[in-house]
Amino acid sequence: MAMKALAKTAGALTTVAFATSAIAPPAFAAKKVVEIAETVETIDKTKNIVIPAVLAAGAIGAKVLMGGGGVKKQDFLEADPFWDQKTVPTNTFKNKAPFKGKVISTKRIVGPQATGETCHIIIDHEGKFPYWEGQSWGVKPPGAREKDGKPHSVRLYSIASTRYGDDMTGNTGSLCVRRATYWCPELKADDPAKQGICSNFLCDTKPGNDVMMTGPAGKAMLLPEENPETDYIMVATGTGIAPYRGFIRRLFTEDTPAGAVYKGQAWLFLGVANSDALLYDDEWQKVKEEYPKNFRLDYALSREQENKKGGKMYIQDKVEEYSDEIFNKLENGAHIYFCGLKGMM
Repeated sequence: MAMKALAKTAGALTTVAFATSAIAPPAFAAKKVVEIAETVETIDKTKNIVIPAVLAAGAIGAKVLMGGGGVKKQDFLEADPFWDQKTVPTNTFKNKAPFKGKVISTKRIVGPQATGETCHIIIDHEGKFPYWEGQSWGVKPPGAREKDGKPHSVRLYSIASTRYGDDMTGNTGSLCVRRATYWCPELKADDPAKQGICSNFLCDTKPGNDVMMTGPAGKAMLLPEENPETDYIMVATGTGIAPYRGFIRRLFTEDTPAGAVYKGQAWLFLGVANSDALLYDDEWQKVKEEYPKNFRLDYALSREQENKKGGKMYIQDKVEEYSDEIFNKLENGAHIYFCGLKGMM
């Protein structure tokens, strides 16, 4: 209920958008309604719907040491001025003519006690597939559908890196993907016949494997960077963290024009099952240490923490703890994003 009230109130303040690849986005009272696409894995009749919502957000930049010990700014893929969104690339590659990316690395990024497997996948696009933070890539898994022999449809995944990529060359992009499986109560094990087609393909990739891609898609999750004092509130469950990693790296980790002038506060809420399931915690802790006034971090660990009523601590419970402060920020021009499972709303 707290999250519903928050979304309703925030919707009256600024832009809100919801979308999935299969469901028409509901409308909220706002200046305009826009669409965001995020990962939707369909496993037989079981649908895991991921619904992002955005209202908007900020931070200061840090210089990053590149090869050879020299300092290289991340400023060669910027608009002029950097906050101008007129040139945002969209749908450069389409379903009938996708781009062939090549996997550089696929790494499990959760501990042994995590609920499921989540991987960080770095893909080489040779600088031919530019994107901005907050956009999504479409992935076409190989093979065909059993029911009609047609090619598998495109799945959308939020990009988990800045436009410069993890290597900051502008030639790569990253995805954060959880392997979708179905627990069969009769087998008392994961049913191999009911695995998520695309997520399993991506999590099984090896360096050098090809990935057919479309996009980039979406404009609603872009950072509104014109005002460097804007506060950003980012709410995520699981792999919904992906776009926020791009935001935070742009604002704090990489030497970007946006980060160089940022004076607001970026506040990240992440909900997962337990400590082993935390995503990119080392990165958040480093940013928190270096920018304590500009970056806040709160976790909701449902299997390790209790809410104020004695139940499991879910992301909506954690956000509710700070409801007064969040509403105050929104009333003063802050932007808030939601990305993750439908249940958190």
